[in-house]
Amino acid sequence: MGLFGLFNKKKKETLDRGLEKTKQTVVGRLAHIIAGKSKVDDDVLDSLEEILITSDVGVDTTLKIIRRIEERVARDKYVSTSELNGMLREEIASLLSENNTGDNDNGNWNLPDNHKPYVILVVGVNGVGKTTTIGKLAYQFKSAGKKVYLGAADTFRAAAVEQLCIWGERVGVPVVKQQMGADPASVAFDTLSSAKANGADVVLIDTAGRLHNKVGLMNELKKIKDVLKKITPDAPDEVMLVLDGSTGQNAFEQAKQFSAVTQITSLAITKLDGTAKGGVVIGISDQLRVPVKYIGLGEGMEDLQLFDRTQFVDSLFGEEK
Repeated sequence: MGLFGLFNKKKKETLDRGLEKTKQTVVGRLAHIIAGKSKVDDDVLDSLEEILITSDVGVDTTLKIIRRIEERVARDKYVSTSELNGMLREEIASLLSENNTGDNDNGNWNLPDNHKPYVILVVGVNGVGKTTTIGKLAYQFKSAGKKVYLGAADTFRAAAVEQLCIWGERVGVPVVKQQMGADPASVAFDTLSSAKANGADVVLIDTAGRLHNKVGLMNELKKIKDVLKKITPDAPDEVMLVLDGSTGQNAFEQAKQFSAVTQITSLAITKLDGTAKGGVVIGISDQLRVPVKYIGLGEGMEDLQLFDRTQFVDSLFGEEK
């Protein structure tokens, strides 16, 4: 097995471990409800609905999945319980595909050639792992041979600037910052200006997460976007919302509130390791119509992965036979 094969094997093992508790909740309980039954009936579907909701798939997305399976059962007249697992994985993969979730190129950290630097504006409330995710993204992009710049535009909290600087030193990438309380848009402007002048490939800009002050946050993000466009008209290329997957439906509520404040184009869902709430990836992607692009599965810098829907479904239900 070559180096690339070993890397992919390790990545899949990390994903398997991270989703183990969710798998036990879904597949383990699914096996229990179909035990002794030969066909999929209303009782089986009612129990499946409960399993999906308690795995934080969300009510609306769960009902959509159940409705699709009901249609298949009605069309085929008879569906054995042994077919249910395969049906479920197909419908989940289909939902993720509809939102372009998991369309990443085999774990490839390449960026569009016509966007340089590629600007990612990172949003999310405090405590979800936003700054840590930026540090891990910087590590992954740098490991892929990219020149990375970080912008410390969360000037509301001194700890956020300090934490980003620590990550910059750890990864070995420059961090553009100003004094505490500085104008976040000014920091963003300086970051992109410096990155462009020095031939950077990717820019990651941290922002404040004061969701309780929605109007202030909306104005702040708009101002940041406006100053970025003065340097690069298409910037930012991506507005990425970071969510804590271990909070389940609370993460979904945060996602809805942030979507009301600014347009979100991608999602990073952190802390999926050790939680049984991995179904939140499915529900958030489906309800927001925004692709999940990155998932966090541990403390290590390499434990932030590009989301791959095929591997996700395989880890959740086991390899397709």
